[in-house]
Amino acid sequence: MKVLFAIVVALILINTSCRSTRKLTQVIAIKDSTEKLAPPNTDDSARLVAELFSNIEKNHIDFNSFSAKMKVDYLDSKGRKYDFNSFVRIQKDSIMWVSIIAALGIEAFRVKITPDSIQILDKLNKTIEKKPISYLQEITQLPFDFKTLQNLIIGNPVYMGETVTSFKQSGEIITMSLAGQFFKHLMTFRKADFALLFSKLDDVDITKSRTANLAYEEYEMNGTARFANQRRISVAEKNHMDVNLEFKQVEFNKPLSFPFSIPRNYKMK
Repeated sequence: MKVLFAIVVALILINTSCRSTRKLTQVIAIKDSTEKLAPPNTDDSARLVAELFSNIEKNHIDFNSFSAKMKVDYLDSKGRKYDFNSFVRIQKDSIMWVSIIAALGIEAFRVKITPDSIQILDKLNKTIEKKPISYLQEITQLPFDFKTLQNLIIGNPVYMGETVTSFKQSGEIITMSLAGQFFKHLMTFRKADFALLFSKLDDVDITKSRTANLAYEEYEMNGTARFANQRRISVAEKNHMDVNLEFKQVEFNKPLSFPFSIPRNYKMK
């Protein structure tokens, strides 16, 4: 199960920020999402909030297919490190395909995720593992499904929340707090193009003491999509986990294949 968890993390599964030894650039790191920002209760604030939501919608990446190479650096609270490359392919709302590359360029795992299921080929141990998509929620302890994972990989905001509780402009940065069913969500945007820079999620259930941070860096235009090539993830509850993701060879809307044949000699795990 630890292998599956690492793979899911590699896909960007949990949420946010940077390795603790590295500093985020171009991001306002607000330690507490309950910091008192100005409530959006004036006409001017309401107009600015409406403008922000309109531009968030404009920046939403819509696509038919996506592919990329992804370098993953993973560090858990026990000091265990995983560094590997992977190749990711997505057919929107249909299938995700991931190839995990180990040392010497050997493919170690191949993963197929659909809206209903997860399948993992362990090519090193010659096993196949199958799980329902609900297993994502089990291993992350988050309300997680296929579309949430898809948006995380693409870089679209997740868990936006239903209620804006605070709003602030400071120079070239816009900060907004939202409240939802599961999370309090603090979001930081770049005013020039409304690119999402930082996302901080705090569990509404204070007994869980769970915090997740997601930082987006190295934006560039890829066709009509503004894509963040660097993601830095940090999740803390009882344990801590840091993940750094670097995307390369990013392509949208190209024909893709999703090979996933199961050799006869593989055993069910």
